[in-house]
Parts: sequence; C-alpha cells; structure tokens
Amino acid sequence: MTNLPGGDPAAQLDLAKPVPPALTAEEERAGREAASKEAADTVLKAFGGVRGMIDMTLPGLVFIITFNITHEVAPAAWAALGLSLLFVVVRLFRRETVQHAFSGVFGVALGAWISMKTGKAENFYLPGLLWNVGYCVGLAVSALVRWPLIGVMLGPITGEMFTWRKQNPGRLAAYTKATWAWVVIMGIKPVILFPLYFTGNVNLLGWLKVALGIPPLLLAMYVTWQILLKAPPPIKAELEDEEPK
Repeated sequence: MTNLPGGDPAAQLDLAKPVPPALTAEEERAGREAASKEAADTVLKAFGGVRGMIDMTLPGLVFIITFNITHEVAPAAWAALGLSLLFVVVRLFRRETVQHAFSGVFGVALGAWISMKTGKAENFYLPGLLWNVGYCVGLAVSALVRWPLIGVMLGPITGEMFTWRKQNPGRLAAYTKATWAWVVIMGIKPVILFPLYFTGNVNLLGWLKVALGIPPLLLAMYVTWQILLKAPPPIKAELEDEEPK
C-alpha cells in the first residue's frame, strides 16, 4: 500500500481540530478559587454536618432535663442513652452513615455507666470532658509533627489524600493553621467546664455543656473554612491503576 499525497489523513484530521483557547489569568484565578471553595465546603461534611452536631448535643440536654424532673441518675442516664440509640436506628433505617451516631452512643453509654455506678450525675459528662482534652492534645501534637489532623481528616474527602504534605506547602500551612485554631477554640470548653465539674454543680455544668456544644464547633468550622478559602487548591492524588489479574 502506498502513502497518499499529503501525508497521513488521520494526522490531517487531528491538525484540523480546533485548539482550545488558553485560559486567561482571570479564568485561572477563578478556577483556583472555585477549587479552593469546593475543598473548604467539605469541612461541615467531615464532622457529620448539622445532623451530626445535633446527635452529639441532644442526649446531654435530655439527661439534664430528665435529672431535674426525677432527681435520679439512672432514669436520666437511660433517657440519654435511649435517644442516642434512636438516632442510630433512624440513620440505619434511612441508610445514612452511622459513624458519628455510633461515636455518640459510645460516649453517652460510657457516661451513663459511670454516673450510675458512682451515683454522681456530674460523672455523666466526665468522658466527654476527658475526650475534649485528649482531642485538643492530639490536635496540637499533630500540628507540631507536621501531620495536622484537620488535613488528615479532610484529605480523603477532597480527593487530595496526603499530597498536601510534600507537593502543596501552601495547603500544609493552611491545615496547620486550621488545626491550631481548633486547639484554641475547642480548648475553651474544658477550661470552663472542668472547674464546674469539680464543684459538683450538675445543673450549671449540664446546661453549659449543652450551650458550649454546637457554637464552638461551628466557630471552628467557620475559621477553617475561611483559612481554606485562601489556601492553594488541593492537588488531587493520582491513584495507581490496578494490576491485571
């Protein structure tokens, strides 16, 4: 077979295709801003959304209300635990993720067991207070060792996985800054609540625990969102192709 004059027809067809125009600086900036906003919007999703925050807050509210009505620890503990289990059942029925609901059940169950075992209503809140302290310490340590926990949590959701550690120093700095913001904001709760726990003032402890449940969390999420809006967009992780069997 001889070649036709003019070269390969396939090559001519490729050359005939219109070349997409190069993006302007304004379009590139808009694209980066859109990618950064999309990544920032994952903050609420990572923490279970509004539903997850409600699941974590209402059992404590039910406990303190029931305790004020009955003046007994056991009914209050069982009411809080029952509500947490109900949240899990509802999520299972609606085929939603139960990760945050299950973690809430574990914390409520532990608090209920300790409070009923000791007969002290304030001990219902002790596991949550200890968890809060441990969480803040973990956040601080993760930032110090350059594995900020906020980046570890958001990386799989944004699709960047851990590319921010080596390939995207701007996002590493942003995740580190956001992690320290969480340390400061979430650290306010134990600073306020632990002294109340030791006074044995169950009513004030319970109501303040509820009041300090969602607002600091929302503030920390908002600060993180603002930080990530100004951060470089994520670099998507390249997943290796599966080897043929």
